[in-house]
Amino acid sequence: MNAKVLVVDDERDMLELLDIHFRAQGYEVRTAVTGMQALNEARRFLPDLIVLDVMLGELDGLSVCEILRVQPSTSDVPVIVITAMGGSIPRLHALGAGANDYLSKPFSPRELMERAGKIIETRMASQQRERETAEDPALGHRF
Repeated sequence: MNAKVLVVDDERDMLELLDIHFRAQGYEVRTAVTGMQALNEARRFLPDLIVLDVMLGELDGLSVCEILRVQPSTSDVPVIVITAMGGSIPRLHALGAGANDYLSKPFSPRELMERAGKIIETRMASQQRERETAEDPALGHRF
């Protein structure tokens, strides 16, 4: 099963670049250009990772992240925030909104792929443990 990634950015060039990189790594990719599209697509697609730009227009990425965190279907989906705003304040705001990681633009696509891969790997391992525990509740008990 291929991991699923939702990429959200209002810059078409950035969307295309990230789409190409994620697909080259074998991920199933969907894209969105607005915050509302991102929320709708996240609910339908149920991605394993969301790469989310901060500056999206009417509904910014941090608001999207906060909404994702309170919706049961998306509350545990990891989010990597990307933004052209540098400094520690935007990073703190992103993490405070529920992001799992943060990258400032311009960034290396290779670095994003490495970070994304680690986050997805951790998520999938956790989901596998949960499935095994659900199948055999004794696995969840420690002696």
